[in-house]
Amino acid sequence: MRTVVMGAGPAGLYAAILMKRARPDAQVTVFEQNPPDATFGFGVVFSDQALAFLREDDPETADLIEPHMKRWSDIAIVHRGERIVIDGVGFAGIGRLELMQLLQGRAAEFGIQPTYRKRIDSLDSLPEADLVIGADGLNSLVRRSAAQSFGEDLSERNNRFVWYGTDREFPALTQTFIETDYGPMNAHHYAYAPGRSTFIVETTAESFRRAGFAEMEEPAYREACARLFAETLEGARLIPNNSLWRRFPDLSCRTWYSGNRVLVGDALHTAHFSIGSGTRLALEDVIALVRALKAHDWDVASALPAYQSERQPVLQKIVSAARRSCDWYEAFDRQMALDPWRFALSYIRRAGRLDAERLRGMAPGFTAALETRGIDLELAA
Repeated sequence: MRTVVMGAGPAGLYAAILMKRARPDAQVTVFEQNPPDATFGFGVVFSDQALAFLREDDPETADLIEPHMKRWSDIAIVHRGERIVIDGVGFAGIGRLELMQLLQGRAAEFGIQPTYRKRIDSLDSLPEADLVIGADGLNSLVRRSAAQSFGEDLSERNNRFVWYGTDREFPALTQTFIETDYGPMNAHHYAYAPGRSTFIVETTAESFRRAGFAEMEEPAYREACARLFAETLEGARLIPNNSLWRRFPDLSCRTWYSGNRVLVGDALHTAHFSIGSGTRLALEDVIALVRALKAHDWDVASALPAYQSERQPVLQKIVSAARRSCDWYEAFDRQMALDPWRFALSYIRRAGRLDAERLRGMAPGFTAALETRGIDLELAA
């Protein structure tokens, strides 16, 4: 079976790995426009079960990745200078470049050598293939080549955010909300390696305008962000990596395949970074795709509809929660009118997946502290 994979990020590399693992006789070609050590962003976050979904299908790759992950069991919310810990919410983080290197090594074990620094401007220039997997991200050439067939729906949210790293290791995934002279801002920060953390600064559109960030070059707004969050950074520096102000893109597709072309990961859908599931969803897409191919005896025409039919309902639950989380962040300035404890309760229930009973079971320390203060757990429902 001849397969071309567009993109050598985590989703593309893992698609190639699983194809060769399932069919050693498959011819798998991977194209990537960037060099092998190019990656944007810093840390990748997985939720509490980390790679449990991966271990079930591919324990060898899980064993490869898990020892390199930083783990923590709490979330911290900082609002009006008060730090509130929400227990029982575990996460694991790993550097994006380190994850890529591990997957590159795993791919090499199967004889997969991606072609890097290869820009493909037209799918007509690809070698003949039975299957083309679009793992080429938000700006996917595979999707754009047949946008109407895929039923692309793409829009942008209003908030602005910029992605940095920092040379400080935070003890938990932390959300720090501050009032500034320009208006409310917040930072998402979490460790991904010893002495290193991701640090995402987010603002409302109005705060962004008042701060004049749009008129600044990158070093100037990096300095401004470091100054505004100086108390949080405690002298640590912000480290840039293609650190441009962005608006979050909401992407969905009505149809996941067109002919012998199929989409996975950010080429197919986006999930707001506040729930930390983007890479996980991409890898799960790949697992579902290869599982469908195997179940249909590698018949692409029947396997691709089955992939969408079986995977879409599961994906939709997470994407819907991610959109509700994004909605909360789009209005975080209004939420900041709440006192710190009610604000933290609103935060943890923002995605609509935790009722009072589930919250008590997950975070007994946090809920006990709320009830001691006379706060109704249903307030944020």
